[in-house]
Amino acid sequence: MEKHTFIPFSQVKITDGFWKMRQELNADTTIYAVKKRFEETGRFSAYQGHWREGMPHKPYFLLTGDIEKWMESVAYLLKNGKCKELEAVCDEVIDLIERNQFPDGYFNMWLMQTDPTRRWTNRDWHELYAIGHLIEAAVAYYEATGKDKLLRCACKAADHVEKVFVEEKSCAFFTPGHEEIELALVKLYHCTGNEKYLALSRHFINERGMHGEERIPADYGRFVSQNGRYDQTHAPVREQDTAEGHAVRALYLYSGMADLAREDEDQGLLKACQKIFDNIMNCRMYISGGVGSTYRGEAFTIDYDLPNLTAYTESCAAIALMLFARRMLLVDPDSKYADVIEKVLYNGFLSSTSLKGDAFFYENPLEIDPKQTGKEKFAVESARMPIMERAKVFYTSCCPPNITRTMASIGDYLYTCSADTLYIHQFMNSDAVIPMEKGDVKVRQCTDYPLTGDIRIAVEGDVKVAVRIPGWCEKWSLTVDGKPAVYTMNRGYAVLENIQGEICLQLDMAPYAVEANPYVQDDAGRIAICRGPVVYCLEGVDNGFNLRDIHVNMDQGIEVGGTDFCGIPVLEAKGWQRDEQAFGNSLYRRMKDNRKDISLHFVPYFAFANRGVTEMVIWVMP
Repeated sequence: MEKHTFIPFSQVKITDGFWKMRQELNADTTIYAVKKRFEETGRFSAYQGHWREGMPHKPYFLLTGDIEKWMESVAYLLKNGKCKELEAVCDEVIDLIERNQFPDGYFNMWLMQTDPTRRWTNRDWHELYAIGHLIEAAVAYYEATGKDKLLRCACKAADHVEKVFVEEKSCAFFTPGHEEIELALVKLYHCTGNEKYLALSRHFINERGMHGEERIPADYGRFVSQNGRYDQTHAPVREQDTAEGHAVRALYLYSGMADLAREDEDQGLLKACQKIFDNIMNCRMYISGGVGSTYRGEAFTIDYDLPNLTAYTESCAAIALMLFARRMLLVDPDSKYADVIEKVLYNGFLSSTSLKGDAFFYENPLEIDPKQTGKEKFAVESARMPIMERAKVFYTSCCPPNITRTMASIGDYLYTCSADTLYIHQFMNSDAVIPMEKGDVKVRQCTDYPLTGDIRIAVEGDVKVAVRIPGWCEKWSLTVDGKPAVYTMNRGYAVLENIQGEICLQLDMAPYAVEANPYVQDDAGRIAICRGPVVYCLEGVDNGFNLRDIHVNMDQGIEVGGTDFCGIPVLEAKGWQRDEQAFGNSLYRRMKDNRKDISLHFVPYFAFANRGVTEMVIWVMP
């Protein structure tokens, strides 16, 4: 197994351009917007530990982990030299965590204040999930500030988990109902050097699917049992080969499996991860990179079941898919993983946040039709519609702090390295210093990608360079100091040796059409318009009504317009639509030629729903 080294965002500085602008918005607006909403909804006050029945803002298990993710976000921002004043806020919360943590290490601000006698009695109460996020926040905060109080609390909690689940086996269940702690424990192992935390992660992964544990509480009305698939207990992990069940839980598990495959050089785990990833990429992923197509269990369903109007595609699931793909790059260096990361970054992840940075989608639909609202009143199961505008906060607000921590650490996704090769996975204006066996390597990227496909890369150091050629790109050129580069292709990467000069990668950014596999019923006979990694959509505010009846005329070409959305251009095209007025009051009529020519205005999918409630479609008819 070829093991690569992860290059963290702390060694990669985003210097300018598209992602710098989004990071600034995250630091200046989004992190404070989430803080305000968490204050208003009692999430911060819950850490005082004095809630009693009858008081407002009763703690609840679905709220656990939100504050820890927000603190992890702050830690990353602090490491980037941002939001210094929020350090004091985190320190206050950390003091409360230390004060309220039980002497045996147990920590859960919901059960500790409502009924501590019921701890470790219900597998779906997110206790291990919450401790996982406590661990991740603790590691991040320690690495950003050098303060170890929260890290000591996290270690104490992890030690308690080990005692309950491994030594005593006194818990009412065997593995987490909501996975997350598995990958967090690997982080804790790397931070502390204590191998018992790696062993505990290994324990949870190896035990999964061995006990038939699935439990679906009666009050989870929208969740359905799937014979163990809902929580990935349908088979031991090494025997799993398709993405199943609750998408976020699944992808956190697969991330932990990939971590362990790398740590232990476990070929069985690696093969399972490869099969699962290919199943997602080839059969169960939207063109936006979104995953989890149904609200019932927030889950994967079956191959090619990718409805647009009712797509669930939770924001956390998009982020979790990137986490899984990044880990796969460390054990199986193939450009398909970086291609999926790019697809999610520019589409399903960015769509989660408003252009102003202060409102969010929990679900990210791929089509909106306001006329369809209300069908759920008639108990049509498939008619449940996602919200049509982003909200400031949700009752279950796991997504906003997940978004802030991801945006603050976006540099995590640019580079990995082997013993002698630097891999460049994503293209962003950035400077990086990367330690390698033959000494530090300095890398600078200069690009306005994805506005254009011009990417200049300067590398200083004795190293081979592997540059990803995006899977969407059919025409490209690679030069060094203006001369054609000498390279070999290896699994989607152009590998260059003995670099003496500036690498220039030029990608053809002409708009192009994509069609879906015929088995995807919702997209049959339709196309989606893309430019580079960006998926485009039509909105009613620009294109009128009945967008699903629109045909785009590809013979007349697609023109690149102005840069209206964060520096990303709009696209202009010609098309036609039936004249609805010609139908009069008729529901059906003999087919006639009543086309009306129209001009089409495509905007980046990530920017939809920022101009009021309106229709939206990605897939149009050619």
